[in-house]
Amino acid sequence: MTENVLEQPHTLPKVKTDSPTSEPKWIRRSLITISVLFLSLFLLLPLVMIFMTAFQKGVDVYLASIMNSEALSAIRLTFLVVLIVVPLNTLFGVLSAWLISKYHFKGKNMLLTLIDLPFAVSPVIAGLIFVLLFGAQGLFGEWLLERDIFIIFALPGIILATLFVTVPFVARELIPLMQAQGQSEEEASHSLGANGFQTFMRITLPKIKWGLLYGVILCNARVIGEFGAVSVVSGHIRGLTNTMPLHIEVLYNEYQFTAAFAVASLMSLLALATIIAKNIIEWRTKEVSK
Repeated sequence: MTENVLEQPHTLPKVKTDSPTSEPKWIRRSLITISVLFLSLFLLLPLVMIFMTAFQKGVDVYLASIMNSEALSAIRLTFLVVLIVVPLNTLFGVLSAWLISKYHFKGKNMLLTLIDLPFAVSPVIAGLIFVLLFGAQGLFGEWLLERDIFIIFALPGIILATLFVTVPFVARELIPLMQAQGQSEEEASHSLGANGFQTFMRITLPKIKWGLLYGVILCNARVIGEFGAVSVVSGHIRGLTNTMPLHIEVLYNEYQFTAAFAVASLMSLLALATIIAKNIIEWRTKEVSK
């Protein structure tokens, strides 16, 4: 009797484990429905309304609103700021990421804190900072006026304010990426006689190119849509210092709704293009990492 008991295999009772896939179908369907309704109500519907309002009075009125001299000036100024700010932020982001990820030095944490500072400071306050520095009554205002140098209510002020707000985007995308990759390949390249530039172009850049493009796209999107800091330093001079967001605000406040939404539709198209490019890069990054 004892032998028969010992010979029988011992089986443990099955324990039911909960997993996300074990949830009832109605819960999953309810969550999907809620998500779709929420996104449709707060994202898709407003986007559709922008284009409906923009074309409400016909294509001719839409084109006239976009081809208006003030609208064209706002569009040109916005793209000019993009062409200046994005390359500068890209250069700073690459250099700061290289410095932080490859070298050990005192003040590294302070540098990281300074890079993150624009995330914590309101864009309006950022604009006020430059007014206090370079405005007519600011710290350097009198010295600048004596030399006919205009920063506030001019292009340089818009560029400085936008730079301040968008500094973290490229750097913060590259720093964790370069830290995770380590330094072994760069050290091997140096040991074989390559200089710093050759090492960066042949070793580092190919490994970070998709992360770099991702940061550039995010920076570009923020530059185009920046409102608060630019609003403070621009002076809202129509045809001169109004970017696209500021021009939309002026038109809306003057009850020119069709013209305002026509320019807004252009910004929406740029936003959609940014999202598509962002998703393509994310997909490409996942493919490379496999």
